[in-house]
Amino acid sequence: MIVRPLIAAYGSAWRAVRAWLNSGDAQLGPMLARCSTECVILSVFRVLGSYPAAAGATACIAPSLIALVTIACVLADLTVYSGAALAQSANKTPSPKPVATELTSEDLLRNIACLEQRLRALEAQKAAGTPPPALSDEEQKNPCGNAEAKPWITTTTAEHLSLRVEPAVQAGTKEAAPLQPPVEGISFGAYGEIKFGRVQNPDAAGQWQTGFDAARVVLSPTYAITKNIIFNAELEFEHGGIAVDADDKLAGSVDVEQLFVEFKVNEQFNWRAPGIDLIPIGYINEHHEPNQFYSVNRPELYLGLIPSTWRAPATRVYGLLGNGLSYALQVSQSIEDFGDSFDKRTDANILAAGSYQGGFSIDTALGLSRTPVGDFRQVNDTLAYAGRLDYQPPWLLGFAGSVSGYYSPNTTPRGAHVGDDGGLLGKSSLTLLDGEFRYRLPETGLELRGEYVRVEFGNPANLRANNDGDNSNNIGKRMYGYSGEIAYHFPLGTILESAWEAVPFYRYTFENFQTSGFAGTDANAPTGKGRMQFHTAGIAIVPSPKVILKLTYQKVINDDPAGANADYVLGAVGFSF
Repeated sequence: MIVRPLIAAYGSAWRAVRAWLNSGDAQLGPMLARCSTECVILSVFRVLGSYPAAAGATACIAPSLIALVTIACVLADLTVYSGAALAQSANKTPSPKPVATELTSEDLLRNIACLEQRLRALEAQKAAGTPPPALSDEEQKNPCGNAEAKPWITTTTAEHLSLRVEPAVQAGTKEAAPLQPPVEGISFGAYGEIKFGRVQNPDAAGQWQTGFDAARVVLSPTYAITKNIIFNAELEFEHGGIAVDADDKLAGSVDVEQLFVEFKVNEQFNWRAPGIDLIPIGYINEHHEPNQFYSVNRPELYLGLIPSTWRAPATRVYGLLGNGLSYALQVSQSIEDFGDSFDKRTDANILAAGSYQGGFSIDTALGLSRTPVGDFRQVNDTLAYAGRLDYQPPWLLGFAGSVSGYYSPNTTPRGAHVGDDGGLLGKSSLTLLDGEFRYRLPETGLELRGEYVRVEFGNPANLRANNDGDNSNNIGKRMYGYSGEIAYHFPLGTILESAWEAVPFYRYTFENFQTSGFAGTDANAPTGKGRMQFHTAGIAIVPSPKVILKLTYQKVINDDPAGANADYVLGAVGFSF
């Protein structure tokens, strides 16, 4: 094709015209003289390199095409001349110029389309062996014919050519500087998910109910105070937010999920100052954006055994150890064996007499044990310790994994007691261990994941669940769970200017919240509902790494004779950027 090189020359020529016109020099005649006949011939043969002989080319090239190449040659000489012209005109007062005709991207594309149309016609005539007809005066003025409302744009009708769509800068004014961020160094991110579908309600004997949940939207402002001192925060709005008026029907929450200043010393050692930080346990707790997992809800191990999103008042150090190995060490406020409302605490910041719900249970595992992060309302004086090692071996591409642990010397809150007003409960420690891996086989769509979580209670006799008068919710010495997941990435091609993929998946999860080793004042009469299996399958459509569409079915089985009654069919839209 001869069209593309001519269009490139055409664009270069216009840019040269603009540079010359802006210089204020009127010496067009001498520059036209500098363009020699040899330059014209050379340009023609470069463009029509597929033509074997000059005679054949001469017979098939229209006068308008030769004129176009001649203009390109003239403007090439004009570019060389522009430096001297600008220097000479610097000592002159530029004469008034007519108001510029600002061209849009549409004008430029129209001109290029007209040029390509004319060149294709010339190629067709060459293939047919007929000489091109001479152009009329009207056709030379407007190569597109009468179909276009606007005339052909030439150097006599436009002072300059620009792809910018902003208004032209008027004479005597300065061009506006590009817009800058309101605060240098600040950036914003966000992620969230919207869920909808049908779920079984175990409190309604397994009745299927249709619903919707604006599950969360999280805003993440970051500010680089200096290159090595970074402020980070995450503000989370859950379940549609909160409201004062009852008719607004909102019962969500607004939380500060993360809040800390980070000091980046070097690759091996960095420090997060005391603030609100995520506990470095597992993978999903610290990477819980909806495009990090394929099911609508988070993986089951993170819905209790790991109480995601698990955050606490904390400080940590972290860094790289080399060869794909990194570490994190954290000190935080301990979790608490208290899962009830603030009105169950006194002004002395201890638990009030009467019944209250513990933080550990066979229904939610550790899900209610997260410590408060505000107003000094924690009811436990204990510090906990966590650490994690991440490994991405350079010799096994596509593999990543981690091992992590958490230890609290005491999870018993101040004022914890037996029954409604019985004796005080003593200390009980907690140890949590996690191991997980993710493996995407190189050059294939196959992806594998696996994880194991284990929780050990130091003294079950001092747990609230074993001393609350309910004989069916008792906890043993430990809780544990494991999962395995397989997924395959199928490319769907380019749609809406992005590469889409479909990811069908299946995940099996087993959890046991009611093992042996019970001790306490309650009678031990487990129902079997603490032993659960989850079969989770679905498909995720990924239009972009920043957007994910999900459809998931989950079947839940437990050992309770009444059944789990907790299946669901849900869809979701997630985003992260």
